[in-house]
Amino acid sequence: MDFKRAFRHLFVTHWSVNRAFPDDTLGAIEKAVQASHRAHRGQVGFAVEGALHSAALLDGISARERAIEVFSDLRVWDTEHNNGVLIYLLLADHDVEIVADRGVHARVKTDEWEAICRRMEADLERGRYRAGVVCGIEDVTALLRKHFPAREDATGELPGKPIVL
Repeated sequence: MDFKRAFRHLFVTHWSVNRAFPDDTLGAIEKAVQASHRAHRGQVGFAVEGALHSAALLDGISARERAIEVFSDLRVWDTEHNNGVLIYLLLADHDVEIVADRGVHARVKTDEWEAICRRMEADLERGRYRAGVVCGIEDVTALLRKHFPAREDATGELPGKPIVL
């Protein structure tokens, strides 16, 4: 077990998440997701988790593994065109992971997602939570607009509200 990581996770609480993501920031993220849904046929979700439980840390669960689990739990995969994308933030690690359903994964290269994650993480390290997440959503939107152009009836199948785990 990585004791340094476990120590970080021990001290990131719901209060830490609420401080980084107050209501106005969550509102801005929700607006960005809703705007994203109108811009393309893809589906975007955002979830933030303060820290992993001790059992997950003992098992050595990575942020990526947890993001895949959350992707499944939130049913982001359950969209008509298999075009769901989850942006997952594990606050204790300042780690951003993007998980895309098979319809998107077939069209967008992994390094494009990684570049978005790294830009978001750089903003998070500077304490720019709102700007980092909103810019990340805009970057994901640009990729989805390229591969899944909007139609007049574009609507979001996924809820636009950010999920705080």
